[in-house]
Amino acid sequence: MPKEHSLGDLQHAIMRVLWDRGEAPVAEVHQALLEERGLALTTIATMLAKMEKKGVVSRRMEGRGFVYEATVTENQIHRSMVSDLTEQLFDGNTAALVNHLLTEQQIDRGELGEIKRLIELHESRRQARKQKSAGEGTR
Repeated sequence: MPKEHSLGDLQHAIMRVLWDRGEAPVAEVHQALLEERGLALTTIATMLAKMEKKGVVSRRMEGRGFVYEATVTENQIHRSMVSDLTEQLFDGNTAALVNHLLTEQQIDRGELGEIKRLIELHESRRQARKQKSAGEGTR
């Protein structure tokens, strides 16, 4: 995914509204963020226009205003932003990122158990793919 899909804090908040609703007019996005952000409608409209130029949202005319829709998934944005973070702060070293999270973040026992379970799941899937590839090579 191109680097331009990294989002700032406000852009990510706007995307969360669009992901939750599927699509929304500017006024609805503004209303959803008003209490949390206290920003003017024009600020949200300007940010949506910038996000359209980035290619992360699209718009269509409905009545007298625009309705916006996300053009990228939440997973695509997360992948891009985590990749950028890993590259910028840890020279692309994923193990260093994970080590940082484990040593510097408050991780409770339940979360640590979930992390272990996910690692085991990832390993078993990787092993299954490896065995499948080896089996296809013998045909």
